[in-house]
Amino acid sequence: MDKNSAKPSAKLPRRIFLRNTAALAAVAGVSPTLLVGCQSVSMTNTMTNAIRSANADVMDEALEMMAKIGPLTNHGPMAAEALVALGKREAVINFVQAYKKRFSRSYPLPREAVTKQNWREALGDEARSADWAAFFNKELNEESWEKVLGQWSENLAPGLSAAAAHGLIRTAHAARSLSVRDTALRRRELAEGLGYWAAYYQPLPETPGGKAEQLKPADAISKIPLLPSERRGRGSIMAGLQSLTSYTPFAPVANFVGSAGKPSVFLSELTETFATVYVRGASPRTFITLLHAVTGLTAIRSVLPYVSATTSQKLLHYGWQTGAGLYSIAEATTANPLSVGKEIRPADLIARAVEINEEHAIKMTEACLREHALNPKPIYLQAAQDLLGRISPV
Repeated sequence: MDKNSAKPSAKLPRRIFLRNTAALAAVAGVSPTLLVGCQSVSMTNTMTNAIRSANADVMDEALEMMAKIGPLTNHGPMAAEALVALGKREAVINFVQAYKKRFSRSYPLPREAVTKQNWREALGDEARSADWAAFFNKELNEESWEKVLGQWSENLAPGLSAAAAHGLIRTAHAARSLSVRDTALRRRELAEGLGYWAAYYQPLPETPGGKAEQLKPADAISKIPLLPSERRGRGSIMAGLQSLTSYTPFAPVANFVGSAGKPSVFLSELTETFATVYVRGASPRTFITLLHAVTGLTAIRSVLPYVSATTSQKLLHYGWQTGAGLYSIAEATTANPLSVGKEIRPADLIARAVEINEEHAIKMTEACLREHALNPKPIYLQAAQDLLGRISPV
């Protein structure tokens, strides 16, 4: 916002106002429609009030309802927060009630306390997820959540691919919710997200000391080696990513691109690239794997305001590597054509995501619309539409 727009009597031209509103709404994580309708210069206050009104207490109610679900497979809090961000708070409880019937894995028992002295030994130990959550709950009781998030994003960045990036994604949704309202339940959710990230911490191989080639992400995609089917671990996306640790051709990939410059701009380049990868390569076999590159990279945007410049670069570096890893294990092709000239209305995408009432549909739609608001390329809308056509209503 420029100096003139800070004057109480100033008015913005509608075209510029709508553009700024969309960007501000995307950064804040609310539907732009919540903010349109007020062209006063106190846009910042209007935005804050709109966000608070949209968030209200429904997020805390949702978190309380899902408190006993185990961390692995628990997409519920992320999707609930995404619904709030889409301006559909009235759909949150219905989603949670349906979700709990499908995913009710109980929370694991603690094993051994994680401390500031032994935490490195516990990294990547899936059996210690309860220990990690307890550690971060303690940290968040002693320090501001912003400080804890900043410090541990730095520590955990090399393992960003943890649980197909779900540790980062859950952390990001929790941080965005906390940025609106600081409550005990939302701090607990941040502890769960960070604990999930730490317990499933999974570094991918990279060439030590390698220098970035400074390629654009869109140009670097064609250089990523595809993991042969026979080398991929059976089962989950996590098993597929684990297979990359012994796949020597993948190691240089982390250094194909350079993340210098404005983090927000580079992040838009990444999300646009992987939204394109999704649209071009999505198939019944690959679409779930590829969508995580979009939602995972978009999640970085919610963390960037709380980290140092050095950590920003690390998150973007490992974000690219994680997206590349998901692309490699999917063995994606570019068989699908890009649609041209077909209008896709964001409101229709939101309505369809709410109707489907499924976690991936909700999260992908919100991520694509958020990125589209900042970088208005049709590929984001195409990616969301494609996914919504692949998932049946719950």
